Amino acid sequence: MKKTVNLLFILILLTACTTTSEANPTPPVVGTVIESDFTNPLTVVELGAGYGVRGDWFELYFTDPSSPLAAQETGGPDGPLVNAIDNARLSVDVAIYSLSLNSVRDALLRAHDRGVRVRMVMESDNLDRSDPQKLKDAGISILGDRREGLMHNKFVVIDNLEVWLGSMNFTDSGAYKDNNNLMKIRSTKLAEDFTAEFEEMFVDDIFGPDLGNPTPNPRVTIDGTNIDVYFAPEDHAQAALFDLVDSVAQASIYFMAYSFTADPIGNAIRSASAEGLTVAGVMDADQIKSNLGTEYDPFKQAGLEVYEDNIPGLMHHKVMIIDDSIVVFGSYNFTNSAETNNDEVLLVIYNADIAAQFKAEFFRVFRSAQ
Repeated sequence: MKKTVNLLFILILLTACTTTSEANPTPPVVGTVIESDFTNPLTVVELGAGYGVRGDWFELYFTDPSSPLAAQETGGPDGPLVNAIDNARLSVDVAIYSLSLNSVRDALLRAHDRGVRVRMVMESDNLDRSDPQKLKDAGISILGDRREGLMHNKFVVIDNLEVWLGSMNFTDSGAYKDNNNLMKIRSTKLAEDFTAEFEEMFVDDIFGPDLGNPTPNPRVTIDGTNIDVYFAPEDHAQAALFDLVDSVAQASIYFMAYSFTADPIGNAIRSASAEGLTVAGVMDADQIKSNLGTEYDPFKQAGLEVYEDNIPGLMHHKVMIIDDSIVVFGSYNFTNSAETNNDEVLLVIYNADIAAQFKAEFFRVFRSAQ
């Protein structure tokens, strides 16, 4: 039987125990070692406007719209991404919904100038903006999706060795005004998956619900950590997410959702709460007001600890943390459009150390929303 946990009691404990990351959203001094099960312990990575941590095979970053440097649009998660692009030797493949960050634009231009193959797919509605046009004028090939659904991915594959992905569009607001995440994963198998998805769009001109090729490695294992890969719509991400909430979760579900209109997932979360799981969430205030069929009202009516965000920008995460050991994230909003019409990616990572970092971000956003 699933154990009932009083969320208010947990939050009081978190506030009292100031040594925990949940209670203190400010990261430790740069270089601090964080206890973990990795061969090499996690270390804090310095960001002027954000939070970062590095492990054996990954780097994980979160934006911080409240940072004074965020107003100057410097010191954000775009810095590590730019460094990675600057170190690319062979290829940079970019699938991005929107691009207006000069730092990323200039890094792509530098890569192209030194002979690195740079290719892009974009949402056509955003293709005519100045920064994509500067890339095209320099000779970089960019393909728009040219269809009603969205090319909503946000990922980069570098040298067939590493993948950068998350909720962050490569825009000034995405990196400095909104709550977002960006993760680098070093794995040739994962890079193979994302390259296959990229080339399905860029080479085969297949977008959205049009049937493409199967994902080469639907489960990737890196040093004992399992990662499940779902590209929407073809990989039925909603069914996988429903199963995680309905059948896998045993103790807690924390979520940050920019847009949440998927009834099956909302029903599963309410059922989990009714069965005694701890459930808490934050949703973007503007989306709550504008979405038809938002799950926010049913969550509140069910008595769930779910709040509107409280920042001028967007609460743009698409994250679930399950049982403090499983993380769901990517470009995939919890909506039917993400499931059926858009090009999206959803990753499920089974790792308690990574989950702890996402949970720390959840509590930073959650406390701000209350």
